[in-house]
Amino acid sequence: MSRSTKPATPKPTTSDAILAAARDLLDRKGVAAVAMRPVAEKVGITPMAIYRHFADRASLLNAVADDGFQALAAQLQSIHLKGDVEHRLMQVGEVFLDAALQSPNLYELMFLVPREGARVYPRDFKARRSPTFNPTVTILEQAMRAGELQTDDAVEIAFELSALSHGLIVLYLGDRIAQTEKQFRKLYQRCFRRYLNGLRP
Repeated sequence: MSRSTKPATPKPTTSDAILAAARDLLDRKGVAAVAMRPVAEKVGITPMAIYRHFADRASLLNAVADDGFQALAAQLQSIHLKGDVEHRLMQVGEVFLDAALQSPNLYELMFLVPREGARVYPRDFKARRSPTFNPTVTILEQAMRAGELQTDDAVEIAFELSALSHGLIVLYLGDRIAQTEKQFRKLYQRCFRRYLNGLRP
């Protein structure tokens, strides 16, 4: 019998190495530290060589942000949504909160730094172009059909919930909320609960 062989793991490309180096600089030093020269030095290529893979700093930052959104979307798809509308929305909210607390600099790049091509409200969200936004819209639509919530604009309400989530997270990361992480998580949940109570029939 021939031995079964595992599929070969694809060898990382230079572009992969550049993205990994950029992400490392981002995590350790923040968005301002991600520049073409230090990234090239970290990879071991010349500053000019990096431009064969990324046209400029903006395109490199966009690629790092896109990777972050893909990972976030995968996390959202992996959770088993259950319970009433409050519990399902909180499951989604906790994914965003965990991502922000684990990688605050990546969170800043993804949601706060102006970027060319970043999705904007209402155009991209009403067209359902955001895999990280769509789950909230779907939960709200289901809850409205089931009579758990008043019938309203699900996309607009999802955007309001996102604004509430991002606002609280930004204040916490900016040390404007003097609470432990555990205390902040409870505050985060209470704020969502109060908002949802205003949407119930």
